[in-house]
Formats: sequence, C-alpha cells, structure tokens
Amino acid sequence: MQLPHHVGKYDLLECLGGTEAQVYRARDRNLGRTVAFKILSETGLADQETKARFLAEARLTGSFTHENVIAFYDYGEVDGRPFLVMEYLAGESLRKQIREGRSGDLRSKLALVRQIACALAYVHSKGIIHRDVKPDNIRVDITGQVKLVDFGIAKSEDLSLTGAGFTVGTPYYMAPEQIRGLKPTHLVDVYAFGVLLFELLSGTRPFEAPTVDGIFDLILHQPVDLEPLARLGAPPRLLELIQELTDKDPARRPQDFVAVVHRIDLIAV
Repeated sequence: MQLPHHVGKYDLLECLGGTEAQVYRARDRNLGRTVAFKILSETGLADQETKARFLAEARLTGSFTHENVIAFYDYGEVDGRPFLVMEYLAGESLRKQIREGRSGDLRSKLALVRQIACALAYVHSKGIIHRDVKPDNIRVDITGQVKLVDFGIAKSEDLSLTGAGFTVGTPYYMAPEQIRGLKPTHLVDVYAFGVLLFELLSGTRPFEAPTVDGIFDLILHQPVDLEPLARLGAPPRLLELIQELTDKDPARRPQDFVAVVHRIDLIAV
C-alpha cells in the first residue's frame, strides 16, 4: 500500500510491519489522534483460518477498557479487507527489555508482572483466554506502564477456531494440556505467565531445545528447574509461585489471576 494512504477518516502514515496483517501508524483526522491501523493482507484474506481469527479479534476486544490492555477504537472494511483501529502504543516490547537486560531490579520486575497479571485478570473476567502470553505481546512505555496486546488467537468461552489436533500459541510458553490438544481453559494463560516470569527474572526460558518436538517433550515431562533463579537471589516465595504457575497439572496452578496478584503483592512487601 503506497503511503500516505487514506481510509475514511484515517491517514496511514507509516507501515510498522506484519505479514498476515499489516499494522500502520495512522492519524484519525476527526479526533486528531495517532492510532494503530491493522488491516488484513491479501495473504491473510486468502486464508480462511487467518480471516476468522482476525474477525474474532475484532469481536472479542471491542469492549476492552483497562489501563493495562490495549484499547480498540474502530472496525471496518475497505476493498473487501477488514481492518481494526487500536490505541497507538509508544515504548517497546518486554522481549526487547529482557534481551537487552533493561527490565530493572526485582522490585521493578514485580511491578511489571503485577500489571500483566491485572491485565489477564480483566481479560479472563470477560470470558476470554489470550493463549499467547509472552514477552513479545507485552508493551512497556517509558513510565513503566504495561499493555497486553495481540489478541489474534484469543478465544472466548463460546468460540473455537482450532481444528482437531492443531495447537495454537508459541511453543516455549504452551501449557502441557495445549500440547496434548485438550480444550484450552484460562489456566493455559496462568502457565504461560509463569514461564514469562521465569524468563523475566533469569533472561532465559526454562525449556530450550533445537526442535519444537524437543521443546514439547521437555514441557510435558520435565519440571521447571528453579535453581538458576535461586542462584540469582530470587526470594523463596517467588520461587514457590513460579513452581505452582508452571505445574503440569492445571488443577494445582493458581486458579485465577486475582490470586496471582495477591501473591505478588505479598512478595513485593
């Protein structure tokens, strides 16, 4: 798409990337504000599964109003291609902060994960499972405020877009029950949050292997090794929380993020 391009009241100014869907920095002429404009690409439009997820994202996220969840403003279609208009986020991904060792001390890290847990508590209260909780989908601005983003594979309690035997998510953060192809519940987000917390504290993921099958085998059969975190000085109560979050058995994990936020508050005291 040649820039600048105009779609209704939106002026598309800069392409920020994307394959199945392109995201642009845009300006809402009526309100005079900068927004993120996400439009399904020709490639994405040709794939029915991708198109279904894109449309589901619009339906699932239209009513979100939480300080730690990206806001969605508008939805429409141009030349047969659906688009979403979202809050434009400054800052950077948590992935970049972890990679560059700029996520701060323990207190700062607990402040970050508390916001992520609050975001997920809100999303779950709406009956939605994110299913792709990872540092790439967390944005952090210069004030340290967190935003949970990318609901492209999110799932509501009454919506299923996953075919039999097909799993959706990023391998490193997938819960054992996802790998086994069981129906996902909100507890897959609890597991992924535990992996994210481990990575934020250590700079590395708990399970690494050269192949996806190798990663899945470790997730299914190996407990998370907390010794590296202990050597870094993580407090015992935090180690206990991570162990529970990443339990192979969903029934033994914390059952909601309200409880997780409370646990984090006790550790941060």
